[in-house]
Amino acid sequence: MGDKTVVTVTVNGEEHEALIEPRLLLVHLIRESLHLTGTHIGCDTSSCGTCTVLLDGRPVKSCTVLAVQANGRAVSTVEGLEGPDGLHPVQEGFKEEHGLQCGYCTPGMMMTSVALLAENPDPSEQEIREAISGNLCRCTGYVNIVKAVQYAAAKEGVTA
Repeated sequence: MGDKTVVTVTVNGEEHEALIEPRLLLVHLIRESLHLTGTHIGCDTSSCGTCTVLLDGRPVKSCTVLAVQANGRAVSTVEGLEGPDGLHPVQEGFKEEHGLQCGYCTPGMMMTSVALLAENPDPSEQEIREAISGNLCRCTGYVNIVKAVQYAAAKEGVTA
């Protein structure tokens, strides 16, 4: 085993410190060290997007980001979306518009959608499709996913 290093990462608003190997991927820190298993592992090659989280508000595929790269930074996962008032508008949209089937891609799709709406609160269908193009869904055909994001955009006060 190599030398370990300490990282401090704020995940969903809570600061965490972990002693890790420098080669540890962010997805493994999130899932195995912090036990936040909503972030899924799909391909380990950045092809599918199931592991998408927000790093300082920007979507990243956590299977290709080293945990040390997140040191001192803020990470948002699907577990952090629901607030004291209930579901985040994106979560509500996926529920109301049936934006999932098997649900495996859903956390990554949601995080990408949250980032899109934070940047563009009223995206066109084409802009939604472009934003989620790095997240593969093998079940839905994307129609209801797009509707879910449109639903969230129509809600008042959409925030990341």
